[in-house]
Amino acid sequence: MEIIGGARLEVHIKPTDVGKRVSVRCLNDGGIGAEKFTDTVGVLTSWNDGVLLITRRTGESVRIVESSLVAGKVVPTRHPTTTPQGGASRHVTMAPARRRGPATSFDELARVTARGWQPVESETLGEWRLRASSGFTRRANSVLPLGDPGRPLDEALSYVRDWYAARELPAYIQTATGAEGGQELLCADLERRGWVREVSAQVWVGGLAPVGDLDADVDQVRLSRSYDDAWLRRYQRFGTPGPHVTAVLGSGPSVWFASVPAAGEAPAAIGRCVVDGRWAGFLAVEVDPAHRRRGLATAVMAALGRRALDEGASAAWLQVEDDNTSARALYDGMGFAAHHSYHHYRAPE
Repeated sequence: MEIIGGARLEVHIKPTDVGKRVSVRCLNDGGIGAEKFTDTVGVLTSWNDGVLLITRRTGESVRIVESSLVAGKVVPTRHPTTTPQGGASRHVTMAPARRRGPATSFDELARVTARGWQPVESETLGEWRLRASSGFTRRANSVLPLGDPGRPLDEALSYVRDWYAARELPAYIQTATGAEGGQELLCADLERRGWVREVSAQVWVGGLAPVGDLDADVDQVRLSRSYDDAWLRRYQRFGTPGPHVTAVLGSGPSVWFASVPAAGEAPAAIGRCVVDGRWAGFLAVEVDPAHRRRGLATAVMAALGRRALDEGASAAWLQVEDDNTSARALYDGMGFAAHHSYHHYRAPE
């Protein structure tokens, strides 16, 4: 069905567009002072019984009554502008050069980030990967779905819940939104089945050379292939540092640990970097609150970045939680930009 509105506003979307990225405008039914229209951009994840469900790049699902639509269209996935020799650019959307970052697909980046934080135990279910590490971080204790699980969704979810229950762990599925090849449809399917989104964050990417070129006192940063007890005391993301913690922290193709010594028992700042081909992933960058605003995080990033450049990497990635405004400001200043969002859905009790 195609609905034609009045004036210049037209609705050119229909139920067969489920799975596509759309932009819609609908009438508000708010009170006095409310805007007349609301615009929503995201993936159309369902259209049933006169109700549309659109999942934004942040993972938020928006419910829209069909009768409130006044405009709608399918929009293409955004790509960086490319200009053929002697011709005009083929795309109209273009970020400043500093913001383009390395070209990468969601699938490539998802696999790279997973190799930088590997679980103690894993099992494949079709193209899904079930991961467990005695509860140390959701990333190492959740399903990474990168395709078809090889069986109907409800059957796959039942298997997932049983697999984690056997390990006395809650069942989590890690999904991604906001990138071509993202999993908005899976997010909507999980929400319809009562799975709850608990944590959201973003994967940011950028060029590695600007990180290595940062003006920072890298001489104070110590780099090592392993970490010590002092490094773990600053990390503080676990209870007892058992073998599952050490296994995850030490996982990855080429792992480096950084620390800035301090007078106390724990370093003033720490960081971790995983070099994987052209990629360098930055994780566990933390600074003692008493030593903040002294450029220590920048120094840690620069030291690790230079080491990664020496190993042949050229692109960088990192993960930052949505509410970590200070880290987002820091990485924005280094030239990083968001590539996609990821979320952890927990199975209903």
